[in-house]
Amino acid sequence: RGVNSKKIGKSKVAFKILNFSCCYKLYFFRFQIQRGKTDPTSYKSLGDSFRTIFRTEGLFGFYKGILPPIMAETPKRAVKFFTFEQYKKLLGHASLSPGLTFAVAGLGSGLTEAVVVNPFEVVKVSLQANRNAFAEQPSTFVQARRIIATDGLGFRGLNKGLTATLGRHGVFNMVYFGFYFNVKNIIPVNEEPTLEFLRKFGIGLVSGTIASIMNIPFDVAKSRIQGPQPTPGEIKYRTCFKTMPSNFILNKLISSFLGGALMLLVYEYAYAWLQKNW
Repeated sequence: RGVNSKKIGKSKVAFKILNFSCCYKLYFFRFQIQRGKTDPTSYKSLGDSFRTIFRTEGLFGFYKGILPPIMAETPKRAVKFFTFEQYKKLLGHASLSPGLTFAVAGLGSGLTEAVVVNPFEVVKVSLQANRNAFAEQPSTFVQARRIIATDGLGFRGLNKGLTATLGRHGVFNMVYFGFYFNVKNIIPVNEEPTLEFLRKFGIGLVSGTIASIMNIPFDVAKSRIQGPQPTPGEIKYRTCFKTMPSNFILNKLISSFLGGALMLLVYEYAYAWLQKNW
């Protein structure tokens, strides 16, 4: 139908790499939910975590908790970009600069997105904290029912860590969208499709990296609150701001910068295709 085949091809590649980056993130949550130094299976480094997980939990141990993010991915992305466009339209009636409009719209979309994904995050983290072999692990739905039966739907149950999740998504989207669209409008568009693709990819890469640096404390606090406590029977990680650490920056960046770059590429090309064909 006259659609640029190069753009569609690049979009397909971006989707595949984005899916890989989502799976890759699962490994780094294991650093954030360790029980403590006395845990015999605590991880000393990235390489050690791979070896320990493979030795104690088998190959499928790397994919624990993958179903909740897969189930959440479609509504999560839909909510992120749909609400971003809606907030942007609403803010268009206010006397805000374009740069501030993008940032505030991103903040609003992130807060909305957090409400949708937090229950999935609670189930995912609880599954990843299980150190048994993959075959001995409860299913996603069994674990969700267990959490609801034990702690309910509130802030001690399926919505545990909601404040930290709001901070994580709100700060990330605010910086992510605000930086991307402002910088993209400054750097001239390139007529050559490949160079234009690289221009958007580079801006998205930087956007995702900066946004990840800004939201790291909220991300780790969320995982600590939702994961197992260091001492059984004692709640050490209770509130978002008291839980925030200052480490795990490198692991977070590795897991987030690629996905951040590619997500906006997918959005750009999919949005352009829909505008042209619908």
